[in-house]
Amino acid sequence: MSKTLEVKNLFKTYKSPQGLFNALDDVSVTVNKGDIFGFIGLSGAGKTSLARCVSALEKADSGEIIFSDADITKLKGRKLREARKKMGFVFQHFNLLANSTVFENIAFPLRIVRKPTPTFFKKFASLFRASKIPEPEIKRRVEELLEVVGLSDKAHAYPATLSGGQKQRVGIARALAAKPELVICDEATSALDPDTTRSILTLIKKIARETGVTFLVITHEMDVIKELCTRVAIMEGGKIIEQGSVLDILTNPQTDTARRFFSKDYSELPNPSGGSKICHATFIDQAARRPFINDVIRKFDVEISILSGNIESVGGTIVGSLVLEINGEETPVSLALKYFSENGVKIEVIDHV
Repeated sequence: MSKTLEVKNLFKTYKSPQGLFNALDDVSVTVNKGDIFGFIGLSGAGKTSLARCVSALEKADSGEIIFSDADITKLKGRKLREARKKMGFVFQHFNLLANSTVFENIAFPLRIVRKPTPTFFKKFASLFRASKIPEPEIKRRVEELLEVVGLSDKAHAYPATLSGGQKQRVGIARALAAKPELVICDEATSALDPDTTRSILTLIKKIARETGVTFLVITHEMDVIKELCTRVAIMEGGKIIEQGSVLDILTNPQTDTARRFFSKDYSELPNPSGGSKICHATFIDQAARRPFINDVIRKFDVEISILSGNIESVGGTIVGSLVLEINGEETPVSLALKYFSENGVKIEVIDHV
C-alpha cells in the first residue's frame, strides 16, 4: 500500500518557564494513501504539535517527515512551498475571510497558486515565470467544490450569514481547492453541535471515498474517531502509546489510556445480586446478528437481563455493545461466559459498578 506520510523518530521541544517541555518524543507513524488517520489524546498530548510539524508551521528538532517523496524537515524556500501546496487545512474556527464571499474564500488558494512551467520549457525554467491559473479554470473548480459540499446556492453569500456547519463546509471546500494529497483537520468539529458534527463527518467520509485524498484528523473526541477514522494513534506526553485500526483498539485496547478513552460509564448500573455477574459484551460484525443470548439461556440454564446497549458502525463494521447481568449457579455462569468468548464475543466481567 502506498504511503502519503511517514513520520520517523520526530522530536520537538519547547521552552517554558519551568524548563524544556517535550511536545513530541520519538514519534513514528505511517499514514497510507486514502487513510482517514486520527490522532487523539488529552490537552498537551502532542497532537497539534505533530500537525504543525507535518505542515511545516513548526520545525522539528530532529527526525524525518516524508511527504510527496521528500523530507519536509530538510526543505526550504520554493521547494518547501511546493510541498505545502499539496496539503489542505481545515481549522476549528473556520478561518474564513470575512469580507470575501463563499466563492472567493474557496478560490483564494487557487489565486495564490501558479501553474507549473510547461514541461517543454523545464530546462529553461529560470527564464520563465509560471502562469496564473486562468479564471475560467478557477470558476469551474469552485463550482465543482460548492456542489460537493452542498453549498451551490451560497456562492455569493458572506461568512457572517452562514451557520457553523456551512462555514466548515466552506473550509473543507477551500482545503480541497488545490487538489491536495493530504488534508489536515485540526479539531474541525469541536465547535459544532452534534447534528452538524455528524453531517460534517459524513461529508469527509464521502470525499475521502470518492477522491482518495488522505485525511489526518486531530481530535479529543472519541466519537469522531469511531465515526470517521480508519486508523488511530493515541498520544500521551508527546508519545504515540498505541496505534492501529480503530476497531482493533476499540475492542482490544492495550494501554490504560486507550481503555479510558473507550471505557463505558457503569456508575449508574445496579450492583449484582446473589451469584450474578455483570458483564460488558461486544459483538462484532456477524456476531451482532446472531441470537447469542437466546442460545446461552437454553444451553446453560442461566438467566440474562440486558441492562443497557447500543449498536454503532466503526469504520464500516457493525459493533454491538451490551451490558448484561447473568444470574445462575457458578458453573453454568462460567460456561456461559466461555461460550461467548469461544464464539467471537468479547466478554468482560465488570468487577466494580
